[in-house]
Order: sequence, then structure tokens, then C-alpha cells
Amino acid sequence: MTAGTDRRSVLTGLGALGVGGCSRPAAEAPAPAAPQAPIAFDLSALEARHDGRLGFVAHDVGADARVAWRGDERFVYCSTFKMYLAAATLLRVQSGEERLDRAIPVTAGDMINHAPVTQPAVGGTLTVQRLMEATVGLSDNPAANILIRELGGLGQLRAFYRGIDDVDTRVDRLEPEMNRLDGDKDTITPAQSARNIHRLFVRRDTPLTSNFRTLLLGWMFDTPTGPNRIKAAMPAGWRLAHKTGTGGYGPTNDIGLLYPPSGEPLVITAYFHGSRTSTEQQREAAIADATRIALAALGHGA
Repeated sequence: MTAGTDRRSVLTGLGALGVGGCSRPAAEAPAPAAPQAPIAFDLSALEARHDGRLGFVAHDVGADARVAWRGDERFVYCSTFKMYLAAATLLRVQSGEERLDRAIPVTAGDMINHAPVTQPAVGGTLTVQRLMEATVGLSDNPAANILIRELGGLGQLRAFYRGIDDVDTRVDRLEPEMNRLDGDKDTITPAQSARNIHRLFVRRDTPLTSNFRTLLLGWMFDTPTGPNRIKAAMPAGWRLAHKTGTGGYGPTNDIGLLYPPSGEPLVITAYFHGSRTSTEQQREAAIADATRIALAALGHGA
């Protein structure tokens, strides 16, 4: 895909969302009705079994049905934010402020832990598109920091969230400091994250054009991360487009869209904060088990 997007077709880039100082378009597709009230859903036994606190929302778009547990509580989001960072960058491409093929130097000074794509590129360049692929698909931390810098800093990422009507999500620090639990810094609620995903990928008034939405979903489908989380509970024939996030001291997250063989997807956001004595297996199993329970509650059980 080239960056030569027809600007007449770009109705809602980052500028149109308020990041570039422009006003919202006068005409906008009407938002759908709010989802129905959540179905009764209790994950307290699962939390006790896996030794942690779980925030979970699943919204069945086709049935307009939803389950939620601790949906309005805050959780440190870790690398799940990288999907939103890529969306913010794609909006800049749509508005003509960025190009997919622009080459950006990668230096030794950019390096921090977990750099599977950027470390081999030190001394050379990576395109904006390759940095996004590395950020979403392999959770490359230097790639995320570079994209935030090129976006214009943390304030611009914060403005992206506000532009999609998210006034709650905190944006405070870069990688890797943003993974450290410190009050409400760098936190999100599962319910808000589910609304954000619905806005970006499902609603008619998504700010992303079809081509860029498809590009981002492709990276989310292809990521190899988190096979023991949502993906482990996925029924046969279903597909998952998602982004994981993990903190070394307990946070284990997975968010995205679960697509049945036909029909509309389910939006799922799962944020588990295990205790320091919990195991990685427990943390990932908490998300898989919650997904199975949610699917059954929404009528998609085996």
C-alpha cells in the first residue's frame, strides 16, 4: 500500500479528530444505539483460582449483547496501547501529515529492552509502516517510542484518545516506564477499551478509512503473541485480531476482535493483574477461562 491516499476521500484524519487543530466534519454518520445492559457475569471464582484481579468485557456486536466484570476499574494497559498508537499514526497518514514509506533513522540511543525489529536496524532506517508492523505484531518497544516521537509526543497520543471520545484513558510515560504500576498512570478501563475498539473497527463513523482499517487488522490477525490467552479459548473456525500486553510483575492483557465463521465480531478486552506469586500460566489461563465463560454466556459455547 502506498501513502498516496486520495485526500478528498479522507474525511476524518487526526486533524479532523482535533489533534491537528481542525474542527470535526459537519456531517457524520449517526452512532448506533448503546449496547444492551450487561448480562449477569461473575468471575470472582476465576480470580481466586488464578490469584489476581481481572477486568473483562465482551460485546457481541451482532446480537448487541454484552458481558462485563470490573469493566469500569482501571488496569495498567502495558503493550495493548500499541494498537491504538498504530491507529493514531494511520490517521496522520490519512490526513497527509505522515507517509507509510517515510524512512526514519534507528540509532543506538533508541534502544531499550525487547527490540526484535529495531535492534538489527540500528545504524539504518525503518519506514513508518515497518515500525507500525513491528509495534503491533511483535510489540517492539523502541519502535513504539519512535512512533510516539514522530507522532509529536505523548500529548498527541492523548489527543488521539480524546478525538475518539475517550476522556478516561491515561497517557503518561514512554516504554518501558509506562508498564510500572504508579497510581492511575498509563491505565485504561476494559469498558472504555471495548468502546474504543468498537469505534475504530465496527462503527460506521470510524475515523479510519477502509484500507487503513484493513491494514491494521491484518497486523492484529498475524501477530504470534498470546497463544494461551483469548486465542486458546477460540472456537474452531473463528479468527482473532488482537494485541497483547504483559508486565513482568503480574499484568497480563489481551484485547481485540474475535470473528466467527460468519457474521459480526465480538469485541473482547481482558486485563488481568496477577499477584507477584502468580505464575505466567495462571495469568494467561485467567484470560482464556474468562473468554470461554463469556462465549458461553453470549450463546457461543461448545
